[in-house]
Amino acid sequence: MATTTKKTKALEYYQAVGRRKESVASVRLCIVGKEGSITKQGIKMKKGEIYVGKKLITEVFPNLVDRARYLQPLKMTNCEDRFIVTINVRGGGKKGQIEAIIHAFARALDKVDKVAYHSLLKKQKMFTRDARTRERRKVGTGGKARRVKQSPKR
Repeated sequence: MATTTKKTKALEYYQAVGRRKESVASVRLCIVGKEGSITKQGIKMKKGEIYVGKKLITEVFPNLVDRARYLQPLKMTNCEDRFIVTINVRGGGKKGQIEAIIHAFARALDKVDKVAYHSLLKKQKMFTRDARTRERRKVGTGGKARRVKQSPKR
């Protein structure tokens, strides 16, 4: 009998999806070799850089408060300069998108090293999907969700 060996593909990245309100963020933590950079979509990416679409995250979310929030999971786990991060985010507003990115970061880092990172991120409640969404508008209330229907005067 001939023995066949299956070729296993080397792991290139860790991927996770995070959600908040109407926003959905897909995060890839790309593993980089000794060279420290790779070229994707015609862009040369270096370790420690975070891209949203084809732009650096500082161009998309320039606010310093937002920066501190989306970097929090990476700083807690000391993974700031370990990966090249690519993010696809769609739907919702800026706040919802940032919170979806944080949720996705936590899930992706959990796949990297569950034993070391899970308890750190769990304490900060980063795995919890915040289920609060926009309330639907009701018929006959003048276009608002909680507005009471007007009663006739006579």
